[in-house]
Amino acid sequence: MRLISTPAKDDLDAVCGWFRRLAECVQAVDFEAAYPLFADDLVAFGTFKDFVEERPAVVEEQWKNVWPTIRNFRWRLDGVKAIVSQDRLSAVGLAVFDSDGSSEEGSRFDRPGRATVAFARKATGEPWVAVHTHMSLFRGTPSRSFGKFAGL
Repeated sequence: MRLISTPAKDDLDAVCGWFRRLAECVQAVDFEAAYPLFADDLVAFGTFKDFVEERPAVVEEQWKNVWPTIRNFRWRLDGVKAIVSQDRLSAVGLAVFDSDGSSEEGSRFDRPGRATVAFARKATGEPWVAVHTHMSLFRGTPSRSFGKFAGL
């Protein structure tokens, strides 16, 4: 018995669009532009704290510690997966990302990772809003980037 079916194309496209918009915000280090992508009462797993609750805390305790220290953040959009509820009002998006990190001395390193994002919306066809995020780096990736890119 299959419990998970392939999501409708427009639902998957909307999930991919959410990931695309987030990448644009991360690349621009534009926290305010990312606000509409996330619920005010967002709950996230964080690098610096086990649980981070409420969007303002996520911005302060997570985003501001990561986004300014990395470069070239992008999702592998052709591999995004989505699980969408039957009523199409909640979903889970799964994606892999790549970015550049820098060591304390300024040398660049690959910074790949993955994310699971829980989404909700009030009506079918509305944009997805993240209510939970869990982003983690792949094993062996340095856990911290210092934003000191040599030659920039």
